[in-house]
Amino acid sequence: MKIPISVLVVICKLNGEVLLIERADKAHFWQSVTGSLDFLDEDLSAAAAREVLEETGIDVQSLPAGSLRDMHHQIEYEIYPQWRHRYASRVTRNAEHWFSLLVPNEISVRLAPREHVAYQWLPFTEAAKKCFSPSNGEAILKLFSAHQSVTD
Repeated sequence: MKIPISVLVVICKLNGEVLLIERADKAHFWQSVTGSLDFLDEDLSAAAAREVLEETGIDVQSLPAGSLRDMHHQIEYEIYPQWRHRYASRVTRNAEHWFSLLVPNEISVRLAPREHVAYQWLPFTEAAKKCFSPSNGEAILKLFSAHQSVTD
């Protein structure tokens, strides 16, 4: 059974483009990297790095220190009914922790074919609009609004 604690990782390039991946089990469901903890006391940053590697082939350990950042933001959402069978009975909500990952412009992506069928790099505003989940779009906008306030 899945643990109802997860991570969402917004992956962006130095040029400002954001990676979105399309789920294999739901056509037109575009999202950032997401995934549940493998065990209850798994470190959230470790879970984020693991999910990035599993879903995109990008090894966080090979990137400069500080590339993976905790956005210090958590949301709770209702698990879509079609995916509740993956959780213990009566579990209907999930706590999601947001992260960002800055990657070089020339990074290559290798999808896990059982999980995702396509990927694309988009400007952040387009990526936020294309996300199936409104909270995923909010995470992208929050990340880029934080970058704007730092550079202003």
